[in-house]
Amino acid sequence: MSFFRLQPRLHGPALLLCSALASAAFLLMGVPAGMLLGCMLAAVLLATQDMNVRVPAPLFAIGQSVIACLMARSLHFEVLHRVAGEWPLFLGIAFSVMAASALLGFWLMRSGLLPGSTAIWGLAPGAASAMVLMAGDFGADTRLVAFMQYLRVALVTAIASLVAHFAAGASLGQTAAGWDVQLAHWLHIQNPLHAGLTLALVLAAAGLGRTLAFPGGPLLIPMVLALAMDNFSPWKLELPGPLLALAYAALGWGIGLRFNRAILEHAWRVLPRVLVAIAALIVLGLLIAGCLMGFAGVAPLTAYLSTSPGGADSVAVIAVGSAVDAGFVMAMQMVRFFMVLLLGPRLSRWLVQRLSARTAA
Repeated sequence: MSFFRLQPRLHGPALLLCSALASAAFLLMGVPAGMLLGCMLAAVLLATQDMNVRVPAPLFAIGQSVIACLMARSLHFEVLHRVAGEWPLFLGIAFSVMAASALLGFWLMRSGLLPGSTAIWGLAPGAASAMVLMAGDFGADTRLVAFMQYLRVALVTAIASLVAHFAAGASLGQTAAGWDVQLAHWLHIQNPLHAGLTLALVLAAAGLGRTLAFPGGPLLIPMVLALAMDNFSPWKLELPGPLLALAYAALGWGIGLRFNRAILEHAWRVLPRVLVAIAALIVLGLLIAGCLMGFAGVAPLTAYLSTSPGGADSVAVIAVGSAVDAGFVMAMQMVRFFMVLLLGPRLSRWLVQRLSARTAA
């Protein structure tokens, strides 16, 4: 229950102010995708105000399209070639992490505290934003999926950052550049033509994703188009800082504004079990990383980040700033992401049907 009540005319300004403050705090701490988390947290905290603010559907679709382009930008030919050359290793590790998350999700689902396939999607080890966006297409409660996904990403990212920090002997996220340099880099456009074409692709893909309605379409359609542009054309993807900010804000608000007091109270009730499942998933990731070191001779930190059950985007940020084989880490993370995209819907339906059959019996 809230201790104060905002006037409806203050809902929009309050959301903007809280989003700016939370995003700035996350960015100062070096949290990956800090603006998305900040906007989502602000929207969740203000959910008790019964806000009448809503994100327009076209703007939310544009946010999805930008996230898809951001992920496609990591899939260069070098990464794809490496996966093709060592596919048994990549598929085996990716399947192991996915199977572990599915088993833990099934355990949570059996408790009856989470509806439908929410537990499966909440623990799915892909990019958190992508998992939340897809979950609603398969009968899951996107609000609880968002709660589980971003709690997992926050814990895994914090642990991975500490591991990388102590392994490298330097603090991740530290930078010698001042605010003026960082702001100039954020606003800088390297190639106006590429940036303009990327914006056109984002808008066209967002429209196609809404028109050709099928599960995962709003993410898969722009990702395919972005991959084609980045790898098979003379133009490259360029996502200017303001466009990323708009996408993060649209997605963060779109997810956060779906919360209300009832769903927050439910999230609090399931928190202990969710924390146990996340801890178990982290430990299983460590065990798989140990196997990767022992049987494939992969360096410890590279193996740990490769099997880390965090979001692919946040792990990429840590890998780039650490003394690891970033190409190997990104290849492993992206193989797992696409495996979840392809098998996640079928797996969630099968587990829900299996649980329903056992309950009926």
